[in-house]
Amino acid sequence: QVQLVESGGGLVQAGGSLRISCTASGSTSSMKTMGWYRQAPEKQRELVAVIGSGGTTNYADSLKGRFTISRDNTKNTVYLQMNSLRPEDTAVYYCHATIRWLGNEYAYWGQGTQVTVSS
Repeated sequence: QVQLVESGGGLVQAGGSLRISCTASGSTSSMKTMGWYRQAPEKQRELVAVIGSGGTTNYADSLKGRFTISRDNTKNTVYLQMNSLRPEDTAVYYCHATIRWLGNEYAYWGQGTQVTVSS
């Protein structure tokens, strides 16, 4: 089991920056990927960025260059630095983590943190 707690969401003006964090607890030694997804009102949840335990990253194509994901394995924390924010970035951002245990992979979600970008 892994518990994920996000922090750092809030209200920011268009063009501004925001960093959100997610700290994992529980079976973190088995953790593989950590990442972020987002869900805007009346839209499906979508990938923002994912980072592996070794630092390999994967981004949504539309967000490359504005968003940066990083990870501190000593703190079991993943960060998302968001720059040049746009109103269309407004969404609930969910932390996601996967662990591998006895040959099976399990996925966990945080409760989400609201990011609102005003125009």
